[in-house]
Amino acid sequence: MFVLIFVALVLLAHWYLWHRLVRRTTRPGRLRRVLTWSLVALLAVLVTTFVGTRMGLESWVAWPGYIWLALMFYLVIILVVLEVPRAVATAFLRRAERRDRTPEPEPEPVAVPVGAAPPVEAAPPAPPSSPESPALSRRLFLGRTTAAIAGVSALGTVGYGMSSALGDPVIERVSVTLPRLDPRLSGLRFAVVSDIHLGPLTGLGHTERIVRMINGLEADVVAIVGDLVDGSVAQLGALARPLRSLESRYGAYFVTGNHEYFTAEGPGEWIEELKELGVRSLRNERVEIAHQGAVLDLAGVNDVGGAASGDGPDFGKALGGRDTSRSTVLLAHQPIQVDQAAGHGVDLQLSGHTHGGQIAPFNLVVGLQQPVVSGLATVGGTQVYVTRGAGFWGPPVRVGAPPEITMLELRA
Repeated sequence: MFVLIFVALVLLAHWYLWHRLVRRTTRPGRLRRVLTWSLVALLAVLVTTFVGTRMGLESWVAWPGYIWLALMFYLVIILVVLEVPRAVATAFLRRAERRDRTPEPEPEPVAVPVGAAPPVEAAPPAPPSSPESPALSRRLFLGRTTAAIAGVSALGTVGYGMSSALGDPVIERVSVTLPRLDPRLSGLRFAVVSDIHLGPLTGLGHTERIVRMINGLEADVVAIVGDLVDGSVAQLGALARPLRSLESRYGAYFVTGNHEYFTAEGPGEWIEELKELGVRSLRNERVEIAHQGAVLDLAGVNDVGGAASGDGPDFGKALGGRDTSRSTVLLAHQPIQVDQAAGHGVDLQLSGHTHGGQIAPFNLVVGLQQPVVSGLATVGGTQVYVTRGAGFWGPPVRVGAPPEITMLELRA
């Protein structure tokens, strides 16, 4: 159903772009045909990108398609916003055209004396310009102006978004007060990272940069909260190897995200690969973090995306039978899991998944599906921090939601 809806929206978007950027800016002829087939070619590139990345094709297949997807999105958004001023301008043009078509009044007959020469008649007015005239009509001018504004705005937005997505993540420093936290645990620091999305567009430098920035935080615990990869170990194993260099006092921990379940192999091979790299996966289980003579429970649950394959979250297994006098921090990929976490008395949940919307105004849509889009909030008595993620999915573009690595410090 999702695929059918997505395909329908893509086709509708391309028809709308043809209507506004081609039909309304050109006369019938060679230029219109060239632009029409160019738009068809871009649609084909987009289809090739989605099919090719599923088949593990090289990154050169993905770059043009994903960039066009972002441009297409913003062209549609901007053109829709411009519909209102365009409609107002069109109304004024129609009034001007009606005024131009109003016939001139017939001249009054003039009496001519007998024998006098007849008066010289004025030349008839020139006929209005035909559609084939080289001069731009008002409607063509309006259509081309609208297209130019949309094109420049979309290119500028996507260019800015690419520089944000491909640049260094922002370090967000957050202090979270937990009422039940043992004072001896006050100051315990978590480096939280999510949605790294190793894939055909990221490259080895993406992982190396994230590892370098995490190590610079000198955290006590590293928490990788899902969506690490977009492919199999065979395809992306080399890109994950820098994770072997992660540094922290009490170790690095990982929970699955929905993208770990997208490959035919499932998350199992990545769990083993991460174990070889020194990253422990919390699969509906918990560990004790002993710090300055006190103990914190660190738990992790599988993503809800694993439920279809019998590998979903099990809060009872991860949180049952623990000492409830201790504070508990839960790693769960999707913020929506906080409802169950609150029912089990979790003090703090660390999540990702949303990308902060990644491409505005998607943040408004994400908020319809998740209780928190980004940042710190309280749901059902449990605090939840949602990181925007350090990578990107699909287009290498982030607008209004820069990539993030979080330094989160617990306070009593």
